[in-house]
Amino acid sequence: MFSLWEKQSFLETDVIVIGAGITGLSAAATLKEQSPELKVTVLERGILPTGASTKNAGFACFGSVSELLNDVETLGAEGMTSLVEKRWDGLQKTCQRLGRSMIDIQVKSGYELIFDEQSEAVDKVGSINELLRDFFQEDVFKLANEKISPFGFGKTHHLIENHLEGQLDTGKLISALWKYCAEIGVQIHTGCEVREIHEESSTVRIACKDAEFSAKKVAVCTNAFTNKLLGKELEVAPGRGIVMSIIPDNELKFQGTFHYEEGYYYFRDYYGKLLFGGGRNLALEEETTTDFGINQKIKEKLVADLDSIILPNQSYKIEMEWTGIMAFGKTKAPIVEKISDRIAIGVRLGGMGVAIGSLVGEEVAEMILKHGLI
Repeated sequence: MFSLWEKQSFLETDVIVIGAGITGLSAAATLKEQSPELKVTVLERGILPTGASTKNAGFACFGSVSELLNDVETLGAEGMTSLVEKRWDGLQKTCQRLGRSMIDIQVKSGYELIFDEQSEAVDKVGSINELLRDFFQEDVFKLANEKISPFGFGKTHHLIENHLEGQLDTGKLISALWKYCAEIGVQIHTGCEVREIHEESSTVRIACKDAEFSAKKVAVCTNAFTNKLLGKELEVAPGRGIVMSIIPDNELKFQGTFHYEEGYYYFRDYYGKLLFGGGRNLALEEETTTDFGINQKIKEKLVADLDSIILPNQSYKIEMEWTGIMAFGKTKAPIVEKISDRIAIGVRLGGMGVAIGSLVGEEVAEMILKHGLI
């Protein structure tokens, strides 16, 4: 039972954002930046963001050559370049809003490992550079085979370098974004799992376990959990991903962010440690789940790759392992749209939430404001 004061100050608001990950907090921040008079409330079902915002490996990237070639196939050349621009702009938006030091962003270059002597990705470096040149005003990718031996990689025939790619600390990112939102007047409530959304003529009622909130408009930023929440069949499929923190016995021979097999595998240095994850492609059906857990078949493959590709003839200790839940569709383009007069969604980040999340949040917030939803 709540008091009058609690109802007026906490339960009744102008806009509710569901989801306190990168997208949701960015949406809330944008709403307050553009309309400071609005009461904006964020509801998060977990104690911490539930999906992948703080469970990824912290890549500040916008796609390897093989990933971008796949995007050309699914989206066309123009769609691919548009998506890269959004990812890049999203990263810049995050840096501008929070400050680079607050999220510990470091640009050490990114690399794609190629295991075949003949490779389409290697052959297409020039064509991808050409497609991206109008935006970046320079070549983004180049062959860097001379670094394979110093890095100590096994089985690797080619290395493609992206000098613009970086890495960041997503724990610090969410912490800084959380603090920023609080400073500009956003209310954030954790432990508020939304059980029902009931849209009425002039309001939306949000039922949680221990409270019912009401708002004039709602932004749903729950990524992989969206269909379950809304009871709809949007083209949003969950995808579970594993990440391991590894302590090598010897100093790492490489720094930067690394990808292989169309981005399904990825690793980076982190202050002397190695963060390594991926392998979802080994069991796509099994990993299309919102259940957190470790797939042992995938873990065994990751360990085998550690021994044969990343740290051959080196000893190490697996310090931690965890999983996050991403969201995918037939393409990697996000979904930002109105689904009713009072509800808009910004979901399906395609495994690129660190890069594109802030921009998707901004777009869904602007959609709410633009359509006179308040």
